[in-house]
Amino acid sequence: MKRPPRALLVFTSVWFIAAAALCTRLAFAWNQQAKIPHVALATVPFDQETGNIALALSEGHGYANLFRKDTGPTAWLAPVYPCLLFLIFRSFGALTFSSFVAAVILNALFSAAATFPLYALARRLAGLPVAAATAWAWVFFPAGVLMPFEWIWDTSLSVLLPVTILSATLRLAESANLALWTAYGLLWALALLSNPNLGIGLPFLFAWLIFRRGARKQARKSAAIAVAMTTLCCLPWTVRNYRTFHRFMPIRSSLPFELWIGNNDIFDEHAVRGIQRITRFEETRRYAQLGENAYLDEKWHLATSFIKHNPSLFVRLTGRRILATWCGTEHPIADFKRTDSLLAQTILVLNFLIIFGTGAGILLLVARKHPLAVPLVVFPILYPAIYYITHTSLRYRHPIDPLLLLLTVYSAACLFRVISGRFAEPISPS
Repeated sequence: MKRPPRALLVFTSVWFIAAAALCTRLAFAWNQQAKIPHVALATVPFDQETGNIALALSEGHGYANLFRKDTGPTAWLAPVYPCLLFLIFRSFGALTFSSFVAAVILNALFSAAATFPLYALARRLAGLPVAAATAWAWVFFPAGVLMPFEWIWDTSLSVLLPVTILSATLRLAESANLALWTAYGLLWALALLSNPNLGIGLPFLFAWLIFRRGARKQARKSAAIAVAMTTLCCLPWTVRNYRTFHRFMPIRSSLPFELWIGNNDIFDEHAVRGIQRITRFEETRRYAQLGENAYLDEKWHLATSFIKHNPSLFVRLTGRRILATWCGTEHPIADFKRTDSLLAQTILVLNFLIIFGTGAGILLLVARKHPLAVPLVVFPILYPAIYYITHTSLRYRHPIDPLLLLLTVYSAACLFRVISGRFAEPISPS
């Protein structure tokens, strides 16, 4: 057999593609930091909940002070990323430009590292050409390039976790090694303690693994060990929350606030009650006045009351949020015509392509009864659901973007085979 050209071997190498992904992210960061005063970059990116908790930890106040005021302990966010940021503060100083650079590099590493499991998934699904095309699409995907710099948050870490979990899931489908199953449980614990919303896929992937392995006793035992490991790792944080707030709070507490942000009288054009714009100052003052428990109880009551008394409006708002989750805006066509930004227009076009590509990819997998259909569609279908009823942005969808690219490239590969008259031949992994 003739050996492939050396250039082809290089450009389809996952290590080369991952290095390119890291370079694009760091190049963007370098370009942006040169345009912004370093004194601003030392403070402004950390002026949010994650940075405030990390600052409190670095000052010896514990996991507390959500709004950079002495408001006491919090369970608003899952602990992994704020603790990583705390370690950066300990090493490079709190609220310094050096800490910002370190955080951006860490985010870029998380985002670029997603190339490895994404490549493995794509190759397993449809072979080397689709794997390389998907990975290269991730290299230049705008959100993937921008997010490590724009958001000092768990966003980039949350990109790495779902593709890693799926890659591990497919490997475990063929393995009874208890060490691997234990590591799988640890991986799920890391995901839940980083971004609890990822937990929506846990029961489905475990059920698929047991079904795939024939529901044998060994499979059930292995799955039980993995679930036990996940539970044991999450338990200390849950116990901490219960002892601190005297209520069951498995990972994070902020759902009532998130629900209220998207469902309140501000969005009712015909509300007769006084409407005031949500401001950070007012909400910080109210949070400090009531404390976290009472503040969230109030938001839960307000949000559920709004939904109960405005069901049709809630349905309309949910529809708008679904559109915004996938298109990036509630008015994609009007915004495309209105904007003069080439980047914004490119992102809108890419979102339309991803919507159609993801939908087509899911339909193809299901229609062909592909053995990997269930694990590959779990996160794209289920993960955004919580944002449909709360509030949304492209940043919230970003953790599943690599999987959306995979489904889009897969559907494009199938279309190419139709055009070339080879659709009857299955796309095989290699």
